[in-house]
Order: sequence, then C-alpha cells, then structure tokens
Amino acid sequence: MPRPFDLSVYVITDRGLAGPRGILAVTEAAVRGGASLVQLREPHAPGRRLVEEARALVALLRPLGIPLLVNDRVDVALAADADGVHVGQSDMHPADARALIGPDRILGLSITAFPDLARSDLAGVDYLGVGPVFGTTTKPDAAPPLGLAGLAAVRAATPLPIVAIGGIGPAQAGPVRAAGADGVAIVSAVMAADDPEAATRAFRA
Repeated sequence: MPRPFDLSVYVITDRGLAGPRGILAVTEAAVRGGASLVQLREPHAPGRRLVEEARALVALLRPLGIPLLVNDRVDVALAADADGVHVGQSDMHPADARALIGPDRILGLSITAFPDLARSDLAGVDYLGVGPVFGTTTKPDAAPPLGLAGLAAVRAATPLPIVAIGGIGPAQAGPVRAAGADGVAIVSAVMAADDPEAATRAFRA
C-alpha cells in the first residue's frame, strides 16, 4: 500500500519562478499556507543538486506528514528517500517506475489528453495528474487545454484520484473540483507569488 496522500493543494516547484528566495523557502511558506503535497520538478537540474534539494525538502516535509514526490527522476526519489515519483507520458513507463520504487511509494502519471487513458498501463498508478485544464505559460510544451468538459470526461472514465493542473487560480479551483478533480496542482500561482503562504491559503480556502 502506498503512503497516504492528499491531493487537495498540490504544489509543484519551479526554480525560475521562486527566484532568489529559492524553492525551499517558497515551499516552506506554501506549507504554512496549507499545501498538502509537494512535487519537486526541476527538469534541467544536475542530478547531484537535485538529490540535495530533494533531501532538504524531505527533511522539511516529512515531520509534517506532507509527501514529497520527484518529477520523472526515479533515481533521485530513491536516493533522497522521497515519498514517490510522478511520471509523464514520455517518461519511464509506470510499470517500470513501480518496479523500481516498490509498493510503498506513491506513483502519479500525467494524462494530457483523453486517449492517454487507453494507452497507459494504470495498474501500478496511485493518482493521475490531468491537464492542462486551461492554458498555461508555465510549461512551454504543454498539450492543448482539456477544459472542464475534458476533465469531467477523464473523471468519468477512471476511479483513480485526480489532481488537475494548468492555468488554475483560486477562482478556477471550485469549478475544477466540481468537474471531478480531487485537488488542484499549482505552480506559478504559488512559486511566483509575492506571498506564497497567502497564495496557498487562498487555494486551501
């Protein structure tokens, strides 16, 4: 059984958006604001630095019972004893990731279009990251927006928990939850915020 997790306010790190404050300080503020899960996503960071960042985040989050997932890098997640990993459609196959991380860690998978559900092996997956729901500038290579109807279609097709991502601000959180998401994933609205604690609290509210 994977470690328990709460997708409601799912914060994803971004070094560029955090700026000189650094992701650890911004994450700490987000946790004070009510973040329920954190994903370390630094696609261009060298492996050694990524492991160090992951270990620092584990030290911050684990005493609070908040899981840390690492985007894509199963090796980094294992080296830092993170709580799990999130893979995309072009990353390691979910079954291979599950074989490496074992049964106890959390495994998430990105769904960027409805056909991804049919072509993905979901047997070892614990939750789905679905989106972008709306247009986003955070990820330049993002797929076309699914919209609320697309999110609702994915919800109707799977029993797995869903966290919605892509262009979601506090005003969109309610409609996204109404369309079937168990939580919202936030990057720029927290990482780039002048007050990340208050920004996260707005999503929590």
